[in-house]
Amino acid sequence: MADVDERIMRLEELAAHQTKVIEELSEQLAEQWEVVEQTRAKLDRLTERFLLLEETSLEAPPITRPPHY
Repeated sequence: MADVDERIMRLEELAAHQTKVIEELSEQLAEQWEVVEQTRAKLDRLTERFLLLEETSLEAPPITRPPHY
């Protein structure tokens, strides 16, 4: 009977350890997701700024034949 009790205790310890690891991984995943969302928002803002700058920049000169043609 002591062998069964020891096995149950080891299984309970293992389950507790796995629960702790899962909680830690979940927290890390949530933190990383927040970083991804912040990066995505920053990229969206930079894209908008780039497009606005591109629209307001001087138009490119027309492509013409060089004078030697």
